[in-house]
Amino acid sequence: MADEVGLDLVEIAPEAQPPVCKVMDFGKYKYEIAQKAREARQNQTHIVVKEMRLRPKIEPHDYETKRTHIERFLKGGDKVKVTIQFRGREQARPEIGYRLLMKLAEELSEVAFVEFAPKQEGRNMTMVLGTNVKKGQSVSQQKAAKVASRKKEAVPEAVPEA
Repeated sequence: MADEVGLDLVEIAPEAQPPVCKVMDFGKYKYEIAQKAREARQNQTHIVVKEMRLRPKIEPHDYETKRTHIERFLKGGDKVKVTIQFRGREQARPEIGYRLLMKLAEELSEVAFVEFAPKQEGRNMTMVLGTNVKKGQSVSQQKAAKVASRKKEAVPEAVPEA
């Protein structure tokens, strides 16, 4: 029957009694499965963990710059690992680093939550911030903003006739 129609006879369930077969175009079937797999891969989001390193004696302007970078990473949908590096005598005062990390977490509470609390590991204290925005949503919002800004640029202003 399959040869008459120009299709393939595909065994679906060989363990069943009697074995189950289906008349279908096997090449087309394999192609559709490959297309579905490719589409599923495109819709996956890769969560990247960015790292920002600080020192306990950071100047206010440097702190603001780093905080702005962290906020940009979080709005982009990435996680951020914040590391405070202690050197020399700074290791005797880990509470300074802890307070700095907690201050950072409090300032970024709108866009992030503390995924892993500050923890001292040798000379470093680390904390991981997770984002409140999903990566797929943030990427689509950024694209929408770009499209909107391009549309504004493309529309010429009305020129009064002389």
